[in-house]
Order: sequence, then C-alpha cells, then structure tokens
Amino acid sequence: MSALLSRYKFSVKPQEAILILITMFWGGTFLAVQYAMTLSGPFFFVGLRFATAALAVGLLSIKSLRGLTWLEVKAGIAIGIAIALGYSMQTWGLQTIPSSKSAFITAMYVPLVPLLQWVCLGKMPGVMSWVGVALAFVGLIFLAGPEGTSLTLGAGEIITLISALAIAAEIIMISLWAGKVDIKRVTIVQLATASIVAFAAMVPAGESVPPFSAGLAVIALGLGIFSAIIQVTMNWAQRSVSPTRATVIYTGEPVWAGIFGRIAGERLPVLALLGGALIVLGVLVSELKLKRKKAAPVSVPKEALRRQGS
Repeated sequence: MSALLSRYKFSVKPQEAILILITMFWGGTFLAVQYAMTLSGPFFFVGLRFATAALAVGLLSIKSLRGLTWLEVKAGIAIGIAIALGYSMQTWGLQTIPSSKSAFITAMYVPLVPLLQWVCLGKMPGVMSWVGVALAFVGLIFLAGPEGTSLTLGAGEIITLISALAIAAEIIMISLWAGKVDIKRVTIVQLATASIVAFAAMVPAGESVPPFSAGLAVIALGLGIFSAIIQVTMNWAQRSVSPTRATVIYTGEPVWAGIFGRIAGERLPVLALLGGALIVLGVLVSELKLKRKKAAPVSVPKEALRRQGS
C-alpha cells in the first residue's frame, strides 16, 4: 500500500488551505438557501443575493473601478452568466430535493471540469479523470430518484445537474483569465452580471417579487457578503492553483452539507448515501495524478570507459 501511495503527489499551498476553510462554511449555505425558498422564488433570491455581494465588493473597491478594462468586462460578464445559471438552477432544484442531495449532485462539477477542458480547450483528460467521471455518474444514479428508492432522475436532480455543469464552466473561465485581470474589478462585474441575469430571468419564469420579509433580508445579506468573499478568494487563489487542483478542494462541500443537513433532521436513505459516497470518491479519484517513474540512468563500467578513452 505504501508503495502505491508513493506514486501519488499530495501537497497543500496556503491558497489551497484558505479554499478548504471556505468550503467548510460553503457546505452550510444549502440549508440557508432551502429555507429562503419558503420566502422567495429562486431567481429573485439569487438576484438579491448577488446584488448584495456586488454592492459589498463595490463599496470596498470603488476606486479600483477607474482602471476597468474591456478584457475585465468581457471576463466578468462571461463568468457572471455562468454564476447566475449555476446558482439559479441549484436554488431552483432545492425547492424539490433535500439540501444534502443537492450538495452531492452539485459536486458533480468536479469530474465535469476535465471534460469541459477537453471540449473547450482540447486538453484530453487522464485515465484517473475518466475513472472519476464513471464513479460519480454511478453515484448520481444511486443518489437520484424519489427519496433515493429508484434509479431515475427527477426534475430536481436534472436541474441541479445543469447547475453543476454551469459551475464547472465558471471554474474553468476563472482559471482562464486569472493573472490577466484585476481581482476586485472583475469580481464586481461578475457579481453584478449574475444579479442582473437572475433578475431578468424572473420575467420568462413568471416569477413575482415576494413580499418583504426580515428573514429573507437577513439570509440574502449574509449569503451575499459570503458570496463576495467566495468569489474574491477564488479569483485570488486560482492565480496559482490549477482548475482541477482547485476543484478537488471543494470535495468537502457536500460532506459538510450532509453533516449540517443531518443536524437539521434530514435523513437520506442508504442507497442515496451510497450514491453520495461514490460521487465524493469519483471527485477524489479524478484528481489523482500518477507519477511516472523516471528511467534509471544506465551505468557504464569503469573498464569500458577506460577502453573508450584509450
């Protein structure tokens, strides 16, 4: 076993440690969002959440907006659209499935990242990535279905899976532009874009503005500020952390969400728990990188060297 483990390389950077800490808190947001869905529709809540986040970052970075470039505008809009789609679909799905199940399905974005890199950037996934995708897909099937008792995908699961695809696209785009844009400026643009897109989606969805609620305001404010912290941290950390390396850190999100959900009284069936475990395993496996052994140098006998030199 030790010989096998020695073939893998594991190390943690300071940027990765901060992402790990954020992931722990991130897992607890699923329950908060699910509660917010009893007070508001998904698109209004996402729009309000990211409007708060954009305002929070904007107030702290208003001077830096003077140097806003066209590249930062394009990057912020593209990432913002992905954020709006990802969080809106995830929030929508939480209306019909438990927060624990939503978190595990959302984790599917990890094995989806190398697949999207292949489709969009032409970077072929490695063997372990394919194994991870297969494990996660089997886990998704086990996790899906009414209360985890049948192997079928319901509407809530499909909607949440779409959100995972959008989040994977967000991860790739952040890494694509990391180092080329100012973190604060591009974060403001992407958060504002996410808010505008979500509010605009209310019209075709037929969603109306909910009545004022103190609970909704507190949740939107809290998650908005936390979303701002998440986006700034992701943009900063992924300057030096690869997209696949960054996504494996987020593996802990569904685990923490499951813990918080259980504390709140959620009880997933055994089949669903098995599916969640397979998804987490698939996430971890997809990030393993086999180290190739270097060829040992060929030793030449001293007598042969003497003969060659003579």
